Amino acid sequence: MRSITRNQFLGAMLTGAASRMAGESAGGVQKEKDILIYNHPKYYATFPSMVRRPDGEILVALRRCPERRPLGNPRTYHADPNGYLVMVRSMDNGETWTKEPSLILAHPYGSSQDPCMVQLDDGSIICTSYLWEWVGPFPKLPPQLQEDAHTFLGGFLLRSQDGGRSWQGPYLPPPIPGRAGRDFNGNLLPASNRGAMCQGRNGRLYWAVASSLPGSPTEIHLMTSEDRGLTWRYSCPIAADSKVAFNETSLYETPKGDILAFVRTAGFDDHTVVVRSTDGGKSFGRWQDAGFQGHPHYALRLPDNRVWLVYGYRHPPFGVRARVLNAECTDFATAPEYVLRDDGGTYDLGYPWAVPLPGNRILSVYYFNRDNGTRHIAGTIVRIAS
Repeated sequence: MRSITRNQFLGAMLTGAASRMAGESAGGVQKEKDILIYNHPKYYATFPSMVRRPDGEILVALRRCPERRPLGNPRTYHADPNGYLVMVRSMDNGETWTKEPSLILAHPYGSSQDPCMVQLDDGSIICTSYLWEWVGPFPKLPPQLQEDAHTFLGGFLLRSQDGGRSWQGPYLPPPIPGRAGRDFNGNLLPASNRGAMCQGRNGRLYWAVASSLPGSPTEIHLMTSEDRGLTWRYSCPIAADSKVAFNETSLYETPKGDILAFVRTAGFDDHTVVVRSTDGGKSFGRWQDAGFQGHPHYALRLPDNRVWLVYGYRHPPFGVRARVLNAECTDFATAPEYVLRDDGGTYDLGYPWAVPLPGNRILSVYYFNRDNGTRHIAGTIVRIAS
């Protein structure tokens, strides 16, 4: 049996208490309600991201594809020939949502994944995604290039200047210098990853991208842009290890100016790791074990500069969890854990995002399933004591 530290034990006790207090105030966090954002019995809806516009409108981007199980398939798929990106909207702080989603992109080559939006200081929106191309069940594809009979084609970006009503692109970012994988034909893959970019107070965009080379665990590297995502340059490694794989990563800038990477792992008991840059993304220190499991994460600054860190939880009881960190995110290992949802049907859920609502409230959005049913987009509203 794996031993646990005193902090992990106390965290488990606090987690249990928060779970039992659903709907009541727990350590200054009060859950108000769960909401349904998008659900359709014919579509497998996953991987949302969210922004709140200056006029209060909330946009949720998601990836959807046909629900294949009624057609005789044994399961649903993350890579599907008909995976494409769509959007729903709310003008009343998440109470109601557009029923029919609008199209962001149906890529002609196949399965677009994980639309990750960031709203910039000029009001424009960048959305990153990545692409799997259907190739059929051909066994000659290397394992790192294949998923559900698809081959990986790398990342791309989309841009909207009108609040997500129209999109330009896709634009291909450059490969990671010296660490880029190659597609089936030997071409260098454009940079990609799932997770939140952040725009620093200096206007610079920071993007954590993944490098997956044969024979070594996945690494995370930093790309930056000085022109709101039009061009990108390589900055530095974020996290690499001979045994631990690092993948889906969200970035956050603290009031002090540190850049924090909240990283999902593999080969490390699913523990979250945190990596910090104190020099504006020129370099990162050694990664730190956060001591809890997250799949993956999103960090939102609160009005008092504390941070709402929300993450999926893909272990029984399946659901969504969160922590409130101090302004510089130095207490990630000791901050109490709050259980937003623990009623998920399987591990196939999570991937949360969050926006502020009026009245010290937060909307966290994620994909979810009940009793292994059709995956849908849901949310939870909480109130945070100031």
